[in-house]
Amino acid sequence: MSPRKTKELGFPSYCLGDLSYVDVQEYLKHSDTILIPKASLEQHGPHLPLYCDCITATEVATRAGEEAGILYTPTLWLGYSPQHMRSPGWGAGTITLRADTYLNVLYDIGRSLIHHGFKRLIFVNGHGSNVKVVDPVLRRLRYETGALIVYYKPYAERYIGMLKDVLEGPVQETPGWHAGELETSQVLAHNAELVRLDRAKTDKAHAPRWLGPAWAKNDGMPDAEFQGYQYFNFPFDHEEFTDSGVMGVPERGTAEKGEIAFQRFSKHLVDAVEELEKIEVTIKNQDWTEGKAWLP
Repeated sequence: MSPRKTKELGFPSYCLGDLSYVDVQEYLKHSDTILIPKASLEQHGPHLPLYCDCITATEVATRAGEEAGILYTPTLWLGYSPQHMRSPGWGAGTITLRADTYLNVLYDIGRSLIHHGFKRLIFVNGHGSNVKVVDPVLRRLRYETGALIVYYKPYAERYIGMLKDVLEGPVQETPGWHAGELETSQVLAHNAELVRLDRAKTDKAHAPRWLGPAWAKNDGMPDAEFQGYQYFNFPFDHEEFTDSGVMGVPERGTAEKGEIAFQRFSKHLVDAVEELEKIEVTIKNQDWTEGKAWLP
């Protein structure tokens, strides 16, 4: 990995919110890349904080940014999580945006950054269900402006990826899923005081009972098996296929595993940025003040 000129700027922080516009102008002389961590605020079982997914996105983006001198925005803690709302008065604490609201927020963030001179926008996503709705806005940003739009997903659900040697639970135990081994480990690495292992429950996904015995479900993807095949998707609510909100064995979580995961994801991101900055990017429609586009 080659040294980055931006690291030599000596900023006290590479978080956009910590800097002045003078710093931003100086950064843009050397790089037009910015990381945008984003996730959700939603229930994560009885033992993990609602901020769990944001912890993942924040840790990965912050570590990559500070290590390599890559600017990153403050974390967008709102996401698309209607399946985690639970019944009225239940008290899940989840806050979700409607899909159109969420897309508008991402679009406005992207257009603002492109207006200022950023050409490479890397969204660092910590919440799987955001992926269900984001494609239209990613395409809109790319088609309208020519910017390089990238979506990074540093977590392990069906795809364990680079953490196969870290997670102890077998695949059938869904170690990378909601509030299980990996997420418990990551929150432990971030701040162990936020984890209530005395409340932790081992749980696994199951087909919603209203579907009947002909259907099976093994993880948190929006599908169910029929006759051994996964061809059917449903708009399930989380409580329909996991009673506690947990999928996996939280007790397998350790701070050491979480630290390894954060280190690997952030290094992977830094290495990717080095390659992405080699791509030629030509911006069009950069001016987002023309016609005051944000006015109703």
